[in-house]
Amino acid sequence: MALEGTLTLYLCNLTKQQLRITFMTIRINDIAPNFTVNSTAGMLTLHDWIGDSYAILFSHPKDFTPVCTTEFSAVAQLAPEFSKRNTKVMGVSVDNVEEHKKWKRDIDAFAGTPADFPIIDDTSLLVSKLYEMLPADAYLTDGRTPADSATVRTVFIIGPDKKVRLTMSYPMSVGRNFAEILRALDAIQITDGAPIATPANWVPGQDVIVGLGLNDEQAKERFGEINIELPYLRFAKAPKK
Repeated sequence: MALEGTLTLYLCNLTKQQLRITFMTIRINDIAPNFTVNSTAGMLTLHDWIGDSYAILFSHPKDFTPVCTTEFSAVAQLAPEFSKRNTKVMGVSVDNVEEHKKWKRDIDAFAGTPADFPIIDDTSLLVSKLYEMLPADAYLTDGRTPADSATVRTVFIIGPDKKVRLTMSYPMSVGRNFAEILRALDAIQITDGAPIATPANWVPGQDVIVGLGLNDEQAKERFGEINIELPYLRFAKAPKK
């Protein structure tokens, strides 16, 4: 049977759930799905908006909800830190832009600083489905509640090359730790293109792990003195970015 016929037969025998997994699961190092949507900053196309920066895409179940108000306030307060790291932040909501603008007043008041990052209108669920935040057949009525969109609580870190570098998902009852997201961003940036990794609980300023692709002499030549704890676990001073 021709390849085209084999593929067609295979696809026809897949369930809807299997099709969703086959085509839509977003993995680390995948190109982040592009989209054009309306937002509090006007119409935006994701890849154009990212440009040469890193980006954080984070979503939430609904405007005017308590946990998300604290989260968006935390992001507003961290704006200088994201700027230092050449990182843009975009919020995703299943509500519309007019509702976002009203809600932003609460966020600004609680944060004590303006929430200047864009919040996109995802009333159509385009982005929620594109990024696997909701089941493919999800439908929310105009009277939706936060529980209807409970799975829309995810974080994606995207690199300047538009590749997904990190994903996180949270349940509705757990507020996201943006200090951890910032720490993960630091780890991603310091290891980007370098033969190093970061150990558990690493924070900037601490030693990094030397990649196994370098032998001891190569590691010393590149990083200077190394601390060999085990033949496969070697530490070095973090390179300056």
